[in-house]
Amino acid sequence: RSGDVVRLVEPLDEAKERCTTTIKERRPDISDEELDNSSSVMGYGAVKYADLKSHRTTNYRFSFDDMLSLQGNTAVYLLYAHARINSIFSKSGRDPQELLAQGKRVSIEHEAEAALAKHIARFPEAVEAALYELAPNRITDYLYDLSGVFNQFYTECKVVGSPEEDSRLLLAYAAALVMRQCFSL
Repeated sequence: RSGDVVRLVEPLDEAKERCTTTIKERRPDISDEELDNSSSVMGYGAVKYADLKSHRTTNYRFSFDDMLSLQGNTAVYLLYAHARINSIFSKSGRDPQELLAQGKRVSIEHEAEAALAKHIARFPEAVEAALYELAPNRITDYLYDLSGVFNQFYTECKVVGSPEEDSRLLLAYAAALVMRQCFSL
């Protein structure tokens, strides 16, 4: 049944190749190693995510253009949201784990902070729903919503250089941890 394996691998390789082309256009100075890693993560992740986000009872439409879009409920969009969080840490020059070690805590003052904290706290509910309903799309829906709530927080709440920087960095860190757990699942 090696023919079946080839048919399964071809879409994954095609997605990786498309990502390679896009990344090269945007970042011509990227190293070959970083290009291979990034295009693998984005391409393979895009196909897997597109498969998982569909409920098992709905019709499935396979489209590379939809899967690899930077907008909407796609793995590429979600990976970009995660990269944005990491860039906040880089810009701040602060390590969230060091902030925790120093006893820093999250303080919720702004409406967007509260919305993000509440959404992060609902992660166990999404996992439970996915298990109970045998519906992995519950995790993908939660992750997509988390990205939207985080983007709203980022738009409304200055992080780096604000008086609330430590607290907001920790809140962003919590969002990143949950996102990584969703990616892993």
